[in-house]
Amino acid sequence: MSTPTAAGGTKRREAFSGRSVFVFAAIGSAVGLGNIWRFPFVAFESGGGAFLIPYLVALLSAGIPLLFFDYAIGHRYRGSAPLSFRRISRYAEPIGWIQVLVAFVIAIYYAAILAWAACYTWFSLDQRWGETYEETAGFFSEDFLRAGSGFGLDFVPLITIVLVVVWVLSLIILLAGVQKGIGRTAMFFIPLLVVLFVALVVRSLFLPGALDGLNTFFTPEWSALSDPAVWIAAYGQIFFSLSVGFGIMVTYSSYVKRRSNLTSSGLVVGFSNSAFEVLAGIGVFATLGFLVSSAAGAGWDDVSGGPGLAFIAFPALISQMPGGAIWGVVFFICLILAGLTSMISIVEVVISSFQDKVGVNRTVATLAVGIPMAVVSVMLMPTETGLQNLDIMDKFANSIGIVGIALIALIAIMFVFRLGPTLRDHLNSVSSFKVGPIWIVCMAVVTPLVLAYSLIGEIISLIDEPYEGYESAVINTWGWGMIAAILVLSAIFTLLPWRGARHLDGPPATDTDPSDAFHEEQFSSSDTTTPTTAPGADTHKED
Repeated sequence: MSTPTAAGGTKRREAFSGRSVFVFAAIGSAVGLGNIWRFPFVAFESGGGAFLIPYLVALLSAGIPLLFFDYAIGHRYRGSAPLSFRRISRYAEPIGWIQVLVAFVIAIYYAAILAWAACYTWFSLDQRWGETYEETAGFFSEDFLRAGSGFGLDFVPLITIVLVVVWVLSLIILLAGVQKGIGRTAMFFIPLLVVLFVALVVRSLFLPGALDGLNTFFTPEWSALSDPAVWIAAYGQIFFSLSVGFGIMVTYSSYVKRRSNLTSSGLVVGFSNSAFEVLAGIGVFATLGFLVSSAAGAGWDDVSGGPGLAFIAFPALISQMPGGAIWGVVFFICLILAGLTSMISIVEVVISSFQDKVGVNRTVATLAVGIPMAVVSVMLMPTETGLQNLDIMDKFANSIGIVGIALIALIAIMFVFRLGPTLRDHLNSVSSFKVGPIWIVCMAVVTPLVLAYSLIGEIISLIDEPYEGYESAVINTWGWGMIAAILVLSAIFTLLPWRGARHLDGPPATDTDPSDAFHEEQFSSSDTTTPTTAPGADTHKED
């Protein structure tokens, strides 16, 4: 069936076919690489089992409320991040463009990690990385990445080729559209990821030393609860793992039909993400318990989170465990599945914004956005300085970019435009789980204070000393320079005229997509045009 058109020839906005597809897509975005390699060590370094208390508090007071916040904006204003904020106010549009540009930067380096995982899936078969922790560390930095510093365009051929394949696969999925591409991919990949990862965790529990690893992970240090840094770490983990604050959930919720249960979806996504993180913690530390007790030559002081866990520690334990080749393939496939669904959601933020601003179809928007992103990624990431570039861009994009724009968005929406009650009423008008004054307090007080504290601390830290000892010129280019470029470009994009979306002030009374029962029935029966208004099209208007 061809894409239906509204009166005047405007194509209807794409949409997920149902709430379950949206939930799977949102879980796919939230469950990413950080769940597997970041959470276990944040918990380990922040009080072990005791960390679960501030983690749960952060989830309930910031994580899930922020999901509701993003859902309400995207669903009410029916657009990409820039369009949704433009419909709030012309002065709010730059917020949306900053979110888009942060997503652009993250996609550039995120694709490289997927390429590494794909390479290591193949390496698992012959375990060419060696048998000890020292050997796997040397293989990753010297033989595989050929890691260097400074500036350079010396490409690593294997990573370059695989990175191109990653981008081609991602763009093919995105070319298929919201439902057929993003939705169906999530519906297939997420259950497969859960099955494979549960199998991996179960296997890890029967390894020698697994119990010692779990004791190390879960043994509580109750004194850590009096340390403010532990609470900030909990909020940081929740914030970074839920894909909030940089346009993903705003974009995805704009694809949801008007009568969809938003808060129930948010609860499912939030708790599913946290459940996967705890599951990852169990699996990671059970396997690390085996690694530390094996002949790999690694101690608890040697292993850490991040890429080092996936590409140094895990290869060492794969070489030591029975059937290591099989379980190595399973582990790296899990990384690919988790990473690819997140990668797709990040790139979709940019594509949707371009489509809304310029007024082109999905094919043109995907290629016009995706090809330049792929070119930039291939120019920067598979080089000998790629690891350095990735590390700096990741630090600044997350700690400054995402945290900063989330703080600005909350202040603007809750205090400048005073839309807290409006968004609350919108959520309640379509949802079974109602939000009230507590949600307002979380969005207006608790979360902004935590974000401001975190942002100020990160800025002071980054100014006081060069991040990870990198050269100042490199940090000024890929760190501070990147942040400055995002701010300048957001202002430029805001000044450009809208050639796609025509309704720019306030929530649209109707969509050009079949987002209510009347439109859905009409579109499912024929490809004829529909009237621009329909009975009940905005029956839940809150203002």
